Amino acid sequence: MKSEPRDQIKRLADFLGCPFTKQEEDSGSVDKILDLCSLRNLSSLEVNKTGTINNVEHKFFFRKGEVGDSKNYLTPEMENEIDMITQEKLHGCGLKF
Repeated sequence: MKSEPRDQIKRLADFLGCPFTKQEEDSGSVDKILDLCSLRNLSSLEVNKTGTINNVEHKFFFRKGEVGDSKNYLTPEMENEIDMITQEKLHGCGLKF
């Protein structure tokens, strides 16, 4: 996803049944969505710098945004559990893991 964000956002839109039209692509809608959803943009929003939910500051929901950085936060057992839950919940949806 990180190496080909434009292609992946188009695949996601197709998967959700809302593919981009040629006009939307030509007008830069895909790039606008990627910019709005970027880690840089989301982590810089005031609500994500100062807001809280259940006494947890929003800023703690953002890490470096680097592939593989979860190794610095999760044990192999935790990663395995997340993988198993994800596969169980999304089994049969057409996504490839």
